[in-house]
Amino acid sequence: LPLGFALLTLQGISELINDSYKTAVEKGWWEAGAEREVGTALMLMVTELAEAMEEHRHGRALDEIWHAESGKPEGIPVELADVIIRICDLAGHHKIPLNRALREKLAYNKTRPFRHGNKKA
Repeated sequence: LPLGFALLTLQGISELINDSYKTAVEKGWWEAGAEREVGTALMLMVTELAEAMEEHRHGRALDEIWHAESGKPEGIPVELADVIIRICDLAGHHKIPLNRALREKLAYNKTRPFRHGNKKA
């Protein structure tokens, strides 16, 4: 594994997927009648990114985690964590091979030229 990828092991990714999915099941998000459609699950990921953008617009630092009066953690890192949790939940429910996809995509990205196509972002 490349140095920067050492913590993202197959076991670690599998644990994230299993824990995220297990928690969602325990909280009733995959019960008959409550099961989310794939499009809804994907858009919930987008809403977490929008919430991260709102934190940014309000001047929160990228590494700032703060807590609401209720004790709920908030901030850009928390919203990004929510995106990962939602991705892992969907992958767990639908048996999406996220481990394989991550490894294949990371390996492919290493073969691309600098800013492939002179892209700005």
